[in-house]
Amino acid sequence: MASPAILPITSQPTAADTTQQIGPTPAFRSFVNHISTTVQTGFANRRPWSELLDRSAFSKPESISDATLRIRKNYTYFRINYLSLLAVVLAFSLITNPFSLLTLSGLLAAWLFLYLFRPSDPPLVLFGRQFSERETLGLLIVSTVVVIFLTSVGAVLVSALMVGLGIVCIHAAFRAPEDLFLDDQESPATGFLSFLSSGAANAVAPAVAARV
Repeated sequence: MASPAILPITSQPTAADTTQQIGPTPAFRSFVNHISTTVQTGFANRRPWSELLDRSAFSKPESISDATLRIRKNYTYFRINYLSLLAVVLAFSLITNPFSLLTLSGLLAAWLFLYLFRPSDPPLVLFGRQFSERETLGLLIVSTVVVIFLTSVGAVLVSALMVGLGIVCIHAAFRAPEDLFLDDQESPATGFLSFLSSGAANAVAPAVAARV
């Protein structure tokens, strides 16, 4: 007698497996936690805004070298306040340009969820086509170049940064730093700057290293 046919059995993914697949990756959670901690530390170290806007401390610099020295000292002391001001100017510019805001947000989301914090297995599939890691990276680089240089996004970012830097430099040049205590301010950058330099690299490095 012929033996009965054995049908293949495919296990169905459980709810826990589905949640684990669609949930945030550990690298992404670490990145978000790092941003949250950095922002909280930065705001905790900011100087009082009343001290920044003290009208009695403003005076005309005697020379260009004096203005440059003032900018260096004031930036060292009001670093977090100045970076917050730059962020406000940048956010205002993007809010008043909805197309640039949506385009930049989409580009950032693409980098985060399609490459940096996306698990390497399974591979990326778009429009019925499977993309390798190198193809995904190439598409993201090309998209970034197109968005920054061939749309209004680049002009909005550059103009916002120029306006913000102009405001910061004018304030720092006319704000006399003689009443500021700068003895403990010569340490390396902290707060937001630590995120912009080594902090961001430390947060993204594990996700990138996993793909090498």
